[in-house]
Amino acid sequence: MNARAESEMRYKIRKATLIDAPAIGELIKISARGLSAEDYTSEQIEGALRGAFGVDSDLIKDGTYFVTEAGDVLVGCGGWSYRKKLFGGDTLASEEAGKLDPRTDSAKIRAFFVHPLWARKGIAKAILLRCEEEAGAMGFKSLELMATLPGIRSYSTLGYTGSDPIDYTLAPGLTIKFIPMRKILE
Repeated sequence: MNARAESEMRYKIRKATLIDAPAIGELIKISARGLSAEDYTSEQIEGALRGAFGVDSDLIKDGTYFVTEAGDVLVGCGGWSYRKKLFGGDTLASEEAGKLDPRTDSAKIRAFFVHPLWARKGIAKAILLRCEEEAGAMGFKSLELMATLPGIRSYSTLGYTGSDPIDYTLAPGLTIKFIPMRKILE
């Protein structure tokens, strides 16, 4: 039995629906608070949960967002987008709502979160591979994302390269460090 088949026995990946949105929101909070504590202050995490981290219902409506279930519990989520918005949930206003051109633009990898008890079990990797496959099938030749500090470690092992960190303003006097990353699809 290959690793993918073995993983699918422990958890199942499916497309998210709007009914999942409240559970996704809770998973994002649990993941951010549990897995980001070594890299960000609690003030930064809570500030990010007010906009930079959150459910983006457009991803769900577009059919490009996935959830991972272990039994009846959501243990992971993440997706990709053919829209210009690079990160942020519904509460983060964005002027980047337009669609991307796969001939010239990179698809966006978006909103990956895993429950701390399910971290390092291949969930994010399995979702990411599915996202890469779908984006490639739509003609995209490259992908980009805005990585959190804990996320950069995973993305780097999967072929994404980072550029200079940015300090994103969460509130007056409060910033959080993100790393823009990119990958060329083969």
